[in-house]
Amino acid sequence: MSTIHILHHGQCFDGAASAAIVTAFLEQHLGLELGRGIGGDRVRYRAKDHRPGDPYDDDDFAADLVASVDFRYSQDPRLSWFFDHHRSAFQLPGDREHFLADTSGQKFHDSSEISCAGYIARLAHARFGCDLSEHSDLITWADQIDSAAFPTPELPVTLNTPAMRVMAFVESNRDPELVQRLITDLLSVPLARLAEARYVREALTPILERHRADVALIGRRIRIEGIVASFTLLDQPPRAVNKFIPYFHHPTVPYVIAATRGPGWRIKITAGYNPWLPKAAREHNMADLLEPYGGGGHPFVAGCSFAADEEERALTTVRELTDALNTGRPQLPCPTLATCAGHP
Repeated sequence: MSTIHILHHGQCFDGAASAAIVTAFLEQHLGLELGRGIGGDRVRYRAKDHRPGDPYDDDDFAADLVASVDFRYSQDPRLSWFFDHHRSAFQLPGDREHFLADTSGQKFHDSSEISCAGYIARLAHARFGCDLSEHSDLITWADQIDSAAFPTPELPVTLNTPAMRVMAFVESNRDPELVQRLITDLLSVPLARLAEARYVREALTPILERHRADVALIGRRIRIEGIVASFTLLDQPPRAVNKFIPYFHHPTVPYVIAATRGPGWRIKITAGYNPWLPKAAREHNMADLLEPYGGGGHPFVAGCSFAADEEERALTTVRELTDALNTGRPQLPCPTLATCAGHP
C-alpha cells in the first residue's frame, strides 16, 4: 500500500479531529506505520466543502486506501472507509440504499453521535479493539465543540483557551499544506502547545483581529423578529464567521439564521438553535428545515448554499425560514434536483 487519502469536512474542528483520529485507528487496526512528517507522506488530508451534486472529485479517490470522515457519503467503489454522524449524509439518489447494502464492515453512520471524532474512537474500541485513549483530550474537545456544549457563549466567542484558538485556526484556514500540517500535529502535539505553534499564531493574528471586528459588526446588524435573530453579511468578503457570536449578543434568543459568503463568494445560509437553551424546548428540526433548499445538517444546526449571484434568492430564504420558525407551521419550497441551489 503506497498512498492513503483521508477526506474530511473542511474548515471544521471535528472534521480535522476526525481525520487525525481515523489515521490513528488505521495505524493500529491495519498495522501501518504512516509516519508523522509533512510533505511527501503516504497520507494526504483533503478538506472537502459541500457543493451542489457530488461534492467529491475523481482524484479524491486516486489512492490505494480512501477514508471519508465527518462528510457526505459516496457510492464510489474506491471508498474504503466511511464514518459520519450527520443526518444529511445521504443526499444523492441511491446513497442510503448503497450504504445499507454495503457488506465491507468498514462504513458507519450514526446521527445520534455528538462528534465524528468521538464516534470513530468509540467504534474503534468496540468493533476493532483499538485503544485511542492517548487522543482523549482531542476527542473530548471535538465532542464539546461539535455539540456546542460550552458553559456560556463567552468561551467560544472570546477564544481565550488553546482549544478555542485552534478551532478558530481550523475554521479559517484554507491552505492545503497547513491543513496537512495541522492534522498531522493533532496526532502528537497537545492542543496547549499547538495553539502556540508559530504557524498557528502567525495565522491567528489577523484572524483574531477580524473576529473582533465581526463581533461588533454582527452586533450592529442582528435583527430580532419574534423568536428569531437574523443577520446578513452578503456585502462582506468570504470568510468563516463564528457561529456563536449571535448568542453572545442575545443569549436568550432561541433561533439564529445567517447569510454569509463562503469560498468563491458562494452564499451560505445557516440556521441554528440556541445551544444554551433547553434541548427539549426546540420545536423545529434544523436539518428538516434546510433540506427543501438542498441543504441539511443536524437537528440543532444546518445549512444550505446558493450561487454567488443569487442574493435575492438567499434573502428570500432567510425570510421564509424566519417566518417558518416564528409561525411553527413551515411552508417551505421543495425544489427539484434540477433546480436545487446547493448542499450545505
